[in-house]
Amino acid sequence: MDISYFKLEIFIPESHFGKLQEALRDADAGHIANYDSCLSYSRVMSTWRPLAGTNPYSGEIGTVSEEPEYKVEVTVKAEKLKQTIAAVRAVHPYEEPVINALPLYAVGISEE
Repeated sequence: MDISYFKLEIFIPESHFGKLQEALRDADAGHIANYDSCLSYSRVMSTWRPLAGTNPYSGEIGTVSEEPEYKVEVTVKAEKLKQTIAAVRAVHPYEEPVINALPLYAVGISEE
């Protein structure tokens, strides 16, 4: 079975959500049939601990941080996956953004 689509899960500060939406739209992520800009987001609490040698956007080296973020979910065509991830990284403030790419075996299943 070929994978035609991926779902991206992206964790990002609320302050950068608008830039992310624009980057995803420009990369044609979230384009489903005759709709574009399709995504979902929810507020989550995230934790992390920057280690020695890092340059954290938020938090202090050696200390566990906890802050609210958005978890953004968007569908991407497989052939646009790499360019979409590059677009996300270009607008994301984190040194190491969390971007999960999950293969989807079906999208918008119709009753055919």
